[in-house]
Amino acid sequence: MLTLILITVAVILLTVGIVWVIDKFVPTKLKPVLMIGLWALIIFLGYLTFMSVYGEIKFNQVKEKRYAKVIENLIDIRDSELAYRERKGKFTNNYNELINFIENGKFIITQRRDSTVLDEVKTKAYGGVESFMEITIVDTLDQVSVKDSLFKTSTRYKTMMNVPFAPEGTKYTLKAGQVGEEGDKEPVFEASVLKKLVLHDQEPDYLFKENEVVSVEEIDGNTIRVGSMEEVKVIGNWPKLYDVQTKK
Repeated sequence: MLTLILITVAVILLTVGIVWVIDKFVPTKLKPVLMIGLWALIIFLGYLTFMSVYGEIKFNQVKEKRYAKVIENLIDIRDSELAYRERKGKFTNNYNELINFIENGKFIITQRRDSTVLDEVKTKAYGGVESFMEITIVDTLDQVSVKDSLFKTSTRYKTMMNVPFAPEGTKYTLKAGQVGEEGDKEPVFEASVLKKLVLHDQEPDYLFKENEVVSVEEIDGNTIRVGSMEEVKVIGNWPKLYDVQTKK
């Protein structure tokens, strides 16, 4: 688009130069017609330049607004997955299973405390001389609903899999599995959506440029995602700007 702007500006300057030449050297009878035509061309090219700049500004406004909503859902999915892993020891790629867990699952609140007890084995080995050992006791204090803990009175978890602004029926792709060497595997998950689905009704030229972006202030590549199927991480690929915008 920058090339188009430069070309348009160059043509406008050239046209202004032509107007000056006409004013100085063209016969008086021909000047009115030529001047009107040239000024009309200048106005038209100026309009194209303005719209090219304004169009990108509007696209960025739409993009940022939509991305913020998309990321809100991804954060809900991530928080739900982390709660699921805490109780199940793994992640899930099934939304129905995740929703059922949110509605029926419980966080167990525990308290750890150290205590000293008689070590019967050593006491016997030492001929009845009492020997003690330190142990850690885990007490269950309470159980808290996962739903109340994560979503309070909101029911947005029931629709968090639906991608806002995308064609109807579009859901985030949800994957779950393990990474690492045999015997030392760690659970991982990834939820993602293609930018082109979120911006499906926008200008193709702007969308093409958006898919190619590489910047610390933007979302790189053609996908918005949280988590990873290749390494143990649960962060998203968006800049901190969106974390601020999506705080609930």
